[in-house]
Amino acid sequence: MKISAIIPTYNRADFIAEAIESVQNQTYSIDEIIIVDDGSNDTTCSILKKFDVKVIKTQNFGVSHARNLGIKEAKNDWVAFLDSDDLWMKEKIKKQVTLHKKYPNLLFSHTFERWEKNGKVAKYPKRLAKPFGFCFLDNISTCKIACSSVLVHKSIFEKVGYFDENLKVCEDYDLWLRITNTFEIGLIKEECITKRAGHKQLSNEIFAIDAYHVDSLLKFLDTKYKDEVKKEIVKKCQILLKGAIKHENQKIYKKCKLIFKKLDIIH
Repeated sequence: MKISAIIPTYNRADFIAEAIESVQNQTYSIDEIIIVDDGSNDTTCSILKKFDVKVIKTQNFGVSHARNLGIKEAKNDWVAFLDSDDLWMKEKIKKQVTLHKKYPNLLFSHTFERWEKNGKVAKYPKRLAKPFGFCFLDNISTCKIACSSVLVHKSIFEKVGYFDENLKVCEDYDLWLRITNTFEIGLIKEECITKRAGHKQLSNEIFAIDAYHVDSLLKFLDTKYKDEVKKEIVKKCQILLKGAIKHENQKIYKKCKLIFKKLDIIH
């Protein structure tokens, strides 16, 4: 299996070198490393010149656009993602390749992860128990698949589409729902990546993340999972509505009321 590693980055001068090195140090050799520089204005560009990698520089269109561009530019059928503030452990790709060779019909896999905050190991939340198999319903509550842990065959994108570039956040949650609605996924039950927190991250700056989750869930009201999806939407909207009232957020308040109306629910 030949694999292309895709690393989107934006102003990650403090992290990007370590991320690239974690790919280069894999025990299973990565055939191609693609860095998509999403309009960085720090010293990221000069750091990238030190590495033998393919660099694509764009305007600041967002992480979804960067990942999609990387997928389309990748020369190999298999792609693996790495956020530029995360790290791969040395055996990460080897373990996934072994899994896919054992189950050749499996086109998507992910792994457990290790969390660090400000350099210290953080406890992994039980609510993020990792899904595998045909597991759409296991994924509707929140995003349980770390993008940096994913290895995927590009044919999946031809079937379900790419990352939604209209979403500011939760673009991974949105795509995983589309994938698990159709495909079986594999899981390496070992920590194979390190996720680092404690620095500036987009997901920490967005109010009412569940509003984006609801937008994605609404796409599945015509599927065989419609009852479970509707229940989850109502649950999230009830939480959002309480927050909107507390913080006097008219936008979220009106959004939830419109969704209740659409679902024919009195609230």
